Amino acid sequence: MDATVESNLESGLHGESGAPTIQERLQKRHQARIEDAERRKETKKSQSVAEEKGDYFSSAFNSERACIEELLSSCSGSDRAAVTQKLEEATAKTLLLQKFLNDSMLFLTQYELRQAQAALQKLQTTLAETREDSLPKKKFAFRARTKAADKASAQASDAPPPDAGTPADSGVTKVDGAPASKQCGFSNMNNEFLTKSAEEIQSQDLLLTHLTNCKVRLYGSPNTLHLKHIDSCEILCGPVSTSVFIDHCRNSTLVFPCQQLRTHNTTDTQVYLHVTSRAIVEDCHGVSFAPFSWSYPTLEEDFSVSGLDRNRNNWSQVDDFNWLAAGTPSPNWTVIPEGDRKTTWDP
Repeated sequence: MDATVESNLESGLHGESGAPTIQERLQKRHQARIEDAERRKETKKSQSVAEEKGDYFSSAFNSERACIEELLSSCSGSDRAAVTQKLEEATAKTLLLQKFLNDSMLFLTQYELRQAQAALQKLQTTLAETREDSLPKKKFAFRARTKAADKASAQASDAPPPDAGTPADSGVTKVDGAPASKQCGFSNMNNEFLTKSAEEIQSQDLLLTHLTNCKVRLYGSPNTLHLKHIDSCEILCGPVSTSVFIDHCRNSTLVFPCQQLRTHNTTDTQVYLHVTSRAIVEDCHGVSFAPFSWSYPTLEEDFSVSGLDRNRNNWSQVDDFNWLAAGTPSPNWTVIPEGDRKTTWDP
């Protein structure tokens, strides 16, 4: 009987006909538990790293933002030279903060990204308002040296004064609550060829709005360029020392160098770009990019005035705030193939 029990036990441990034994099954189960524990450990570690990165980003971002806000607050009461220096420092810090946000997009949650974008946009608005309040420009009322502008001025002289807040069809326009005397440009024009000289736009805030089927040539180096409600136009501009803002543009060709580009609500538009930071698109579709290709006699001089780096062009580095899929190109913008790029432009 003892022999029979011992035989059955041995059979259970070693198995019959090659079947897994109890000991083997126990070993496999133990190994599976070890592997599962390792996987859980790695997952937890990865989550911890992501959380640590997110915490570091929030801390660094908020600290730098507070530093810039303090710098802007200190502009009040300072002399013009000190204010100019502080604004230049704040602008440089804001651009670095934008780059920090762009570089951190891969590991931020959508909520964290949206919060940071909103905070950065608010900071940029504060910077612009501080610049305007602390360094007011001299009042001017330049007229565009074109037949179109002369015609518009003649019509304006025969017509009753426009209602307050209504853009006039001249070289001076009111937008976003800014005094009309502080911006120059064109508005409410169709089928015109429009130009402005370097003397007219140098270091000014330039606005083009409600233009349809127009060709525009802007020679010189403006401080900022705003394009709003542009339809089927070709707009070429000299080096913009700070930012270009585009909103509600369609079926157009835009050519300019700048420090930063922000594009909103724009469709089926080509941009020939020289940008020293990064281009940003949001709520856009069918936007395509190529390197800046316009040339005119005083271009190099205007580049020097603008302070832009002639040798640094990030024209193809575009951030789409509506496309957060890492490793997958945004469907909302493309690069213009070399064979399809325009290299010569009408004067």
